[in-house]
Amino acid sequence: MRKDIIEASKLHFKAHIEKHRINVENLLEKGVGVAEHPDIMETIEKELAIIADYHDKLAVLKEYFPLKNTTNKGVINGWYKITKVTKNRP
Repeated sequence: MRKDIIEASKLHFKAHIEKHRINVENLLEKGVGVAEHPDIMETIEKELAIIADYHDKLAVLKEYFPLKNTTNKGVINGWYKITKVTKNRP
């Protein structure tokens, strides 16, 4: 269940990033806004802010909610310590 939620969240964030990236590409290529967005630069800035928001969410998800057995995290004096988990081999 945990893995499914993490993977679904990653896909959700990546899809939103792609949607807004395409919006910016469209504005850059066509150079024409739509009636409700006459200021292309302002519209691009808004799209970039949305991309940054989803990018940050994706980064936080990857950093603090890794899939099982990839890293161990512990807080030491307010700082996160990350160590790799390795399986003991005979």
